[in-house]
This record gives sequence, structure tokens and C-alpha cells, in this order.
Amino acid sequence: MAVAVILMGASAASAKPARCFTTDDGYFNCDFRSLDRVGSFRIRAPGHPTYTLEMDQPGFAFGYADFGGGSVALPGKYVRSRDDGACWNNPGTGTRICAW
Repeated sequence: MAVAVILMGASAASAKPARCFTTDDGYFNCDFRSLDRVGSFRIRAPGHPTYTLEMDQPGFAFGYADFGGGSVALPGKYVRSRDDGACWNNPGTGTRICAW
């Protein structure tokens, strides 16, 4: 499971429509919400888990998924993609989370 996202200029106050991708779910329309000034974010979409990436340090994040019963920590760290800044990769699990 992976999700990667950074939308420049996203407001912490409101969700913004986005196009998302996760390794498990493929591409789907979602809502992107910035959670803080350091780049943490959450993506939500009906019929899909809610994914949260919390920045640990620049370019590195911890991930969480909520499948409807509360947040579950995703294994390993996510690293911001060098090829696409909207994507975050987990080298340990081979998963990816993106939001454009």
C-alpha cells in the first residue's frame, strides 16, 4: 500500500480535489488535505482507504492507512520520488502513494 502526494499551495484549512495513485488501488479521484507546513498530508476518496503521510524529515515520511476501523501504521519509511515530487515510495515494501 502506498500513496504519495505533495500539492504545492494546498491549504491546511480545506481539502482540494486531486488525482491519486496507490500501488494497491491504482488511479482514483481523491481529496488532498495538507496537514501542516512541513508537507504532511492526507488523501481520502469514497471506496478507498484514507492515507496519511507525516513528514519525519525533509524527503522522508511515515505512512498510515485507515480502512474504516482506525489508522494503521504502514511499514517502513516513505521517500519522496526524485522522478515525480507528487509521489512517495517505500523502498522496503515497493509501494507508492501519489497525489497530483
